Amino acid sequence: MHNEFPHAQSGSEVMTLKKVLSIVIPVFNEEDVLPEFHRRLLSVVDSLPLEVEIIYINDGSIDKTLEILEGLQAVDPRVAILDLSRNFSKEIAMSAGLDFAHGDAAVIIDADLQDPPELITEFIRHWNGGFDVVYGKRMVREGEAILKKMTSYLFYRIIQKVSRVHVPEDTGDFRLLSRRAVDSVKKLREHHRFMKGLFAWIGYPQKAVPYRRDPRFAGKTKWNYWKLWNFALEGITSFTIAPLKISTYLGLITAFGALLYALYVFMKALILGDPVKGYPSLMVVVLFLGGIQLITIGVIGEYLGRMFNETKQRPLYFLKGYHPSKFDPEHL
Repeated sequence: MHNEFPHAQSGSEVMTLKKVLSIVIPVFNEEDVLPEFHRRLLSVVDSLPLEVEIIYINDGSIDKTLEILEGLQAVDPRVAILDLSRNFSKEIAMSAGLDFAHGDAAVIIDADLQDPPELITEFIRHWNGGFDVVYGKRMVREGEAILKKMTSYLFYRIIQKVSRVHVPEDTGDFRLLSRRAVDSVKKLREHHRFMKGLFAWIGYPQKAVPYRRDPRFAGKTKWNYWKLWNFALEGITSFTIAPLKISTYLGLITAFGALLYALYVFMKALILGDPVKGYPSLMVVVLFLGGIQLITIGVIGEYLGRMFNETKQRPLYFLKGYHPSKFDPEHL
């Protein structure tokens, strides 16, 4: 069980217990959007019947992000700052934030204002209704290219087909996790982290909340198509061995097809006296089989590389600095 933090009453009133909500915000070079994001977040936070801890994770920013965060903390003791030693990736930054979350529940949200902070109130309502994971489901994605929308749509449908874990479609990292859901995710320490899959893998009652995703408020997206491609590979290889099975079936089908073709060429030459085609046909067959073999070796290499990284058992991240909020146990 997670201990709730005491909330001081004025005068001679006794100490009462009040639930705490941790809000986890990974940031990387977000100097243009942070002030407006924090303003909108506070307008929601100040209306909640909860104590709120705001955890910013600086994921190796090289602009003025850290300076802005330090300014926010100077005027608000609810703000905590995790300053990672370098850029580790958003997935690792979210994990670091959950490691340091002290609340009875935690909300994960990006700082770019594509996900509206105002939806946190709805998340809390469903959490109080008994759901351990409440996630935002994007019904409309404003300000994104058609190609990105199409590839995202296909990715979620493919991973649902090949994985034994149901990863909700059209869903990002914007969600609320109960204390037991947070503690469960914290036990999963693999380095190749596809957080959307991990959130689904832990189970527990989960609830989708549909919403309209806005365009980025300011700044530039950190995701290009190459990074999105690698992220998709990360998700698929982390939660299914289907590519390995496909490689096996492809090899068997190719071998069977090669056998049939060899019989066809042999019978054609033996019965009809048709000479066997020479160099061009031979090169086509060799290149085709070589391509199949290289693809299969590449798939095996992807899984082998992940095994290699996991066996090193390195820490997920290092902190360059930690500026705790008032909710840190050492400050209570």
